[in-house]
Amino acid sequence: MKAIQYTTIGAEPEVTEIEKPSPGPGEVLLKVTAAGVCHSDDFIMSLPEERYVYGLPLTLGHEGAGTVAELGDGVSGIDIGTNVVVYGPWGCGTCWHCARGEENYCSRAAELGIMPPGLGSPGALAEYMIIDSPRHLVPIGDLDPVATVPLTDAGLTPYHAIKRSLHKLRGGSTAVVIGTGGLGHVAIELLRHLSPARVVALDITEDKLEFARSVGAHEAVLSDKDAVDNVRKITGAAGAALVLDFVGYQPTIDIAMGVAGVASDVTIVGLGDFVAHAKVGFGQSPYEAAVTSPYWGSRSELIELIDLAHQGVFDIAVERFTLDDGVEAYRRLAAGTLRGRAVIVP
Repeated sequence: MKAIQYTTIGAEPEVTEIEKPSPGPGEVLLKVTAAGVCHSDDFIMSLPEERYVYGLPLTLGHEGAGTVAELGDGVSGIDIGTNVVVYGPWGCGTCWHCARGEENYCSRAAELGIMPPGLGSPGALAEYMIIDSPRHLVPIGDLDPVATVPLTDAGLTPYHAIKRSLHKLRGGSTAVVIGTGGLGHVAIELLRHLSPARVVALDITEDKLEFARSVGAHEAVLSDKDAVDNVRKITGAAGAALVLDFVGYQPTIDIAMGVAGVASDVTIVGLGDFVAHAKVGFGQSPYEAAVTSPYWGSRSELIELIDLAHQGVFDIAVERFTLDDGVEAYRRLAAGTLRGRAVIVP
């Protein structure tokens, strides 16, 4: 079968031919119907050899949707032919966090060598993929898998980040979204649906700002040297109650801290780099501002997102690619020319 794999440190991924997998005991074989391309993939492929820990060759893709094709021994609770999306942050299933459905914060995953699909385990950018447990599959019914697959990360990650701060988003408050790409534009739609807050979007071109307005941003501001002043003109002295940074480089983190208000949440979602940091402390950050870097979201939150999708809440921008031209999707991701989320359709 065809797959898109990262095979050589520092090189582009490539389309390869690999053997179709068979499910072992407890596993599920999924015929992939859609797979998302994410900046996380680009991030791990940019790592030097001494920091790369994901194995080679690596079949990419941690956003996956498909149809259940085969069940391993002992699997029950899901039927062949069911249309599903994949919950990506796999955990042990038994620790305290996993018992709450928070496998994204599994306390034993590293110890047990459990890695997400596309981020250590074979991912969704292939014709078929193995799912380690049926609990990592969420049925989607008649939803379009291409339009739905971004919810597994581009939706789940901002949804988790926003939910934890909803109590701060009252009428008259402001939420700032830095970066309006795959995750950022979904965050804008979620904020408009879930809260009464005014949404201010930041990005680096007028085209991206117009895109942000088209998906619901009340205001759009260039992310440049004047960004803090221009956002503060909108928020006034109160500043932003929530800042979501979907970029994570030092300039955007500095903007995030510059526009944050007293008792606000500053949530750094973007991977950016490991050197960037927020300055936190008396006189350096707003009083009682909380700065955090969450990771993905819970299984229950993905189920909630699928329910919202059935209600017609989302209009996620996607660009379709085949497996054969999937490498071009990564080139455009790196160049910043994608509009929304790139989705590979085998």
